[in-house]
Amino acid sequence: MEIQEIVVLLLAAGGVFFAIVAAIGLVRLPDVYTRTHSASKSETFGAVLTLTAVAITFGWDLSSLKTVLLLVFMFLTNPTAAHAIVRAAADQDIEPWTTEDEES
Repeated sequence: MEIQEIVVLLLAAGGVFFAIVAAIGLVRLPDVYTRTHSASKSETFGAVLTLTAVAITFGWDLSSLKTVLLLVFMFLTNPTAAHAIVRAAADQDIEPWTTEDEES
């Protein structure tokens, strides 16, 4: 196994790990704010790792350029979408989840 294959395998495994973390966060976290945080951070990082593995696999050609453009698009849209979702929740007066100790 060559060093390039090992790097691609590690990047892809890291991408899958962070995608699973994002999915678990969406299911397990209590409110829209924490779910959005989990989805935006973990999913973006997982996608970056996975797309980097794809770019390394294809080498330097048009496919890699498209992958880099997709990464740039994701860096621009994921935080923007998360911000828009959280702002819409705040505008609708959705309260963040708190424990009973924090409420009193």
